[in-house]
Amino acid sequence: MKFQSPSLSEMHAFLAVFEQGSFRKAAGVLCVTQAAVSRAVLRLEERLGCSLFERTAFGIAPTARGREFQNLVQGPVAALENSIMSFRRRTDSRKLRVSVITTLATRWLVPRLADFHASHPNLNLELRPYRPADNYNRDDVDLWIDVMRSQSGWPRGFKAHYLLGKEITPVCTPEIASRLREPRDLLNENLLFHTGFPNNWSLWLNKARIAHDPGILRQGFDTGNNLIVAACSGMGVPVIHPCLIENELKAGQLVRPFPMMVSTERGWYACYKRSLAHEPAVKEFVRWLQEQAAGTIR
Repeated sequence: MKFQSPSLSEMHAFLAVFEQGSFRKAAGVLCVTQAAVSRAVLRLEERLGCSLFERTAFGIAPTARGREFQNLVQGPVAALENSIMSFRRRTDSRKLRVSVITTLATRWLVPRLADFHASHPNLNLELRPYRPADNYNRDDVDLWIDVMRSQSGWPRGFKAHYLLGKEITPVCTPEIASRLREPRDLLNENLLFHTGFPNNWSLWLNKARIAHDPGILRQGFDTGNNLIVAACSGMGVPVIHPCLIENELKAGQLVRPFPMMVSTERGWYACYKRSLAHEPAVKEFVRWLQEQAAGTIR
């Protein structure tokens, strides 16, 4: 059987020139030389027996037959490209690219990854840089572990699973704890806070029915990691998620002077595009995350 259809390189060259309105610009998009694009379009015109572009001193423009051909082939070529991308994603389903909020990655996820790799030796997990203002449109990330940023939920087309981290509680060194007889005594201490969530202390104090001045906060830190280091040094008392200080609590470096926990209604979630919901790598990793979260100090 003799094939009548043009080659894909000819089709891509034609569509790129049509969209860019220039052989030079089309060459830049396709990462080939301008001469290669010109030759591909010429071969296509010879195969079809008609001119697809009008060449003038002012540039090029599609002919009527060129516009007709573009309407005919643009959809099928795009469908073929999407099919190849989908197929490649399925064959590469054993690789998962993950973006994790920095403090949670350092203090909770990374220390557990040895367990993950031991139980899932054929799943290659790649951690990608976390971006605080991420709009979840990145093409280098398959799954995010991030805080829910608004009451409106996640972007359309995404699925999310709550993991942990909604609850906060005061923590401090044993030395500071020794002088705290009741929750109201916290007002005499240096109250540390995360600059991204300055209302956390008010949430806890309101739940404890402790009247307080909005200006009681003393020292702010831009990351959870810095907040924890400050607490360990005895600088003061933050309210924080216990899951971030598991090692410090176990070692007695930090203690919880009062057991009351308060929910921020935020917490950390595993989220991904719904189109990836049935990918084996996504399902396995989310299941593992949920198991780890269930066994975390709360």
